[in-house]
Amino acid sequence: MLTSYAAHFDTPAGYLDFARFGPPSRDAVTAGARAVAESATADHTTVDALMRAEDAVRDTAARLAGTDVRHTVLLPNTSTGLFHAALGIREGVVLAPRTDFPANHYPWHRAAQLGRAAPRWLDPAPGAGVTPDQVRAALTDDVVALSVSAVDFRTGFRADLAALREAIGPDRLLIVDGIQAFGVAALPWDTADVLVTGGQKWLRAGWGTGFATLSDRALERLDPVLTGWTGVEDAGLFDGTAHPPAPNARRWSITHLSPVTAAAFASALAIVERHTVAAIEAAIAARIAELSDTVQRCGGRVLSPADPARRAGILSFTVPGHEPSLVAKALHAEGVTPTVRADSLRFSPHASTPPEVAERVAAALSSLRS
Repeated sequence: MLTSYAAHFDTPAGYLDFARFGPPSRDAVTAGARAVAESATADHTTVDALMRAEDAVRDTAARLAGTDVRHTVLLPNTSTGLFHAALGIREGVVLAPRTDFPANHYPWHRAAQLGRAAPRWLDPAPGAGVTPDQVRAALTDDVVALSVSAVDFRTGFRADLAALREAIGPDRLLIVDGIQAFGVAALPWDTADVLVTGGQKWLRAGWGTGFATLSDRALERLDPVLTGWTGVEDAGLFDGTAHPPAPNARRWSITHLSPVTAAAFASALAIVERHTVAAIEAAIAARIAELSDTVQRCGGRVLSPADPARRAGILSFTVPGHEPSLVAKALHAEGVTPTVRADSLRFSPHASTPPEVAERVAAALSSLRS
């Protein structure tokens, strides 16, 4: 456990569901509540003051992603960014894993229906993700982009972004969903032409938070189909005409974030930056190793990659002979919160998760044999 990081949170020790939702810190809760309180007694300075949280979020997000504010735009969630990317591609084929979360599928379905980019689905091996060899085998002249998750939501498989970038070459776009990795895994985000992420999971910022980064190549090639009033040049000039899209990543802005969520997001990102991604990642890796050993010692079957270099903060598993719902019931009795799927369970600890959680898991899984 990263003690200095954990001090910001009140999350129960047995909470192991950060890949689904990350309970925010007291800092984020306080920042959001303060913004609401200030809005309740608004005067002529209030709105402008509250909106400054967007600048703070954008600055920190850009630093953590290894880019700058010109290439960074705030969004309310990951899906919005994926739709921006999908609808922005004029034509051609986009490679995408069939095993990705549905939020990564629907943008490409809708783009195809509109006669823009068409998906070509890749089928990774069980427990793995898309590999460079798979991508190279699927490349044809009409492929214009590859869309992948940095970390697979089912198993925690960590994509080799640098190798995938090399596989598709410099003339195709690499579109990355970073929601299961950003802030907790040190990945080469600068290899992505488009990086989109939400803040409600590992960043622990609450719902309605997220951002995207766009490379110069993405700004050049993607049509700004969904540009809103905040994404244009001279956005403050209300002259009744349609202004041209902004020349930078702001062209993906449809409207402002809520200043309440922006305040919470700014606080959440500040905690990540202060404690560093490297330290957070190391603490999570230690918990994953302990939980993996515990699950296997108690008769469970781990579905996530065995190689620590190829997995991130997700441990997917089954307990042979026991339905996931019954395993979940035993875990709940010990105060442990997993993700429960129809065919498996998933643990996703954070840097604030204490070592004692492995003992709770062991007690729960051992009870299934009695």
